[in-house]
Amino acid sequence: MASHSAIHTCLLLCLLLVAPQLGRSYRTTSYTHGGSRHVFLRDGALSVTHRLSPCSGADADQSMPTVSDTFNRDALRLRALSGSSSKQSDLTIPSTGTPLVALPGGSEYHITVGYGTPVQKLTVGFDTATAGATFLQCKPCAAGAPCGKAFDPSRSSSLAQIPCGSHDCPFKACSGPTCTIAVTKKGTVLVNATFMTDTLTVAPSIPVNDIRVVCLEMGARTTDSSSGVIDLSRESHSLASRVVLSPETVAFSYCLPWDPATRGFLTFGATRPERAGRGVTYAKLHDNAARPNLYFVKLVGVSIGGFDLPVPPAAIAADALVEVHTTFTYLKPDVYAVLRSNFRWWMKEYVVAPSSGELDTCYDFTHLNTIEVPIITLKFEGGASLELGIEQMMYFKDRRDIFSVACLAFAPVPAYAPAGAVIGSLAQSETEVVYDVLGGKLGLVPNRC
Repeated sequence: MASHSAIHTCLLLCLLLVAPQLGRSYRTTSYTHGGSRHVFLRDGALSVTHRLSPCSGADADQSMPTVSDTFNRDALRLRALSGSSSKQSDLTIPSTGTPLVALPGGSEYHITVGYGTPVQKLTVGFDTATAGATFLQCKPCAAGAPCGKAFDPSRSSSLAQIPCGSHDCPFKACSGPTCTIAVTKKGTVLVNATFMTDTLTVAPSIPVNDIRVVCLEMGARTTDSSSGVIDLSRESHSLASRVVLSPETVAFSYCLPWDPATRGFLTFGATRPERAGRGVTYAKLHDNAARPNLYFVKLVGVSIGGFDLPVPPAAIAADALVEVHTTFTYLKPDVYAVLRSNFRWWMKEYVVAPSSGELDTCYDFTHLNTIEVPIITLKFEGGASLELGIEQMMYFKDRRDIFSVACLAFAPVPAYAPAGAVIGSLAQSETEVVYDVLGGKLGLVPNRC
């Protein structure tokens, strides 16, 4: 199993309590019973759904993970991205027993694309931190295994095999004519993995030729019942790297839905937000020689209620990984401790609830009609800021019921994380995150879905 986990990693790469000064203005946000949400799908955008949405093309008969489940998913993800050699195969979702090491893993958010010629429609996840390939579950499938959502290479006239030993073949252990390896256990083939290229269609009139994909055959399946994961990393073979750009366009952008019942969007090659009249702030993208595929920005400040945390800027400063498959947001331990203390001061009028797993700052909002919480703002080098309302800063097991028990959705960054801070998907929800790869910037447009 250890060698199996190693191949998974290769493929996925996977205080001070200071009361605000009296007499100064402060910033809070409130939520009241009866509030409504309106979502408009942008022209030319792919619809993004949560994996639990009834509109998702994947199986939606799954339950919202517990806090422990979510922390385990985050831990597996961050260990994989950092290349940790820990026993990832021992991590499972406790409430379901589902192993988290199944290739290519479960995606929280789904889109529908076409692959091959003629087009085969597939529901897939998307990932900004893959190992330089789009992953697809492919036929043939294992005997008795579900195969209805697998891509059929034999039906595509535009498919081309990548030869073993070519520059585009990352497998050094392949020996046949194609870029293929077999993952075995006790002599039994678990997965055949083959690199090939084919046409990816992200809209009816937008085909992208020769996208590199790794076809996972036999026993491979995703834990979210989708057909695979689209690569949006900084690697040269990714879809993000193939978008034709101009000074007026950006590589891609997404808006992640907070509520599984609503939709977000994903766009490619769209007009820059400021050219379209939308307010946007930009952070500088940072390169990381050890992890060149990932998107990093520099966290330079944190405020709560309009007041900066009483922490020296040098203590806050950290390369922050922007992540779509890590749920919670992770800060340096000392910074988190100060944020937690200040948040508890602001929330002292509310009923404290027991800790939930590793989330240690929880409140019981049942029987209330209005909740007021201080806005938490994350500030980045270049001038960008990410403002978090109650939905982005607190974790609700049932996101359709704000007036229940909720916990502050921050934690100390673990030692094995690939960065000094991690900006999780919950904090990003409802904000359009703009990847201006050509300009070396990451933009934030609030309240977009």
